[in-house]
Amino acid sequence: MSGYRRGSHTIYEIKYHLVWVTKYRYHVLKGEVAHRARELIRQTCLGLDVRIEKGHVGKDHVHILGSAPPTLSPSDLMKQIKGRSSRKLQQEFAHLRKRYWGRHFWARGYFCATSGRVTEEQIRDYIEGHDREPPDSDFTVGE
Repeated sequence: MSGYRRGSHTIYEIKYHLVWVTKYRYHVLKGEVAHRARELIRQTCLGLDVRIEKGHVGKDHVHILGSAPPTLSPSDLMKQIKGRSSRKLQQEFAHLRKRYWGRHFWARGYFCATSGRVTEEQIRDYIEGHDREPPDSDFTVGE
């Protein structure tokens, strides 16, 4: 079971592919703003015990492939990332405050898809066959 993460009473591997965009798809994630956004996202994920496996900050959007604990829903994760980064970026960069006068830096929605090592077909096969006797008789149960 290498590669799986552990909690106090859990073993898990939950990966999310998350994508979100700037409001009005303005190309504002450039230079210092892009680097600061990346740093804020990393800090927020670290605080929530989310491991970023791969990420990309584009001019108007962000992609993350991250491993999250089972206690954290994708919507809570996005609320934390978008809320904190929006507030900090607008505090630190005056030109963003002028452009986003309504205090909303990110667009409302986001994309989320799950990813993992086990396919749906493998889970179905396991559930269907987990109670059957093994095909060989090398390991039997005495009666």
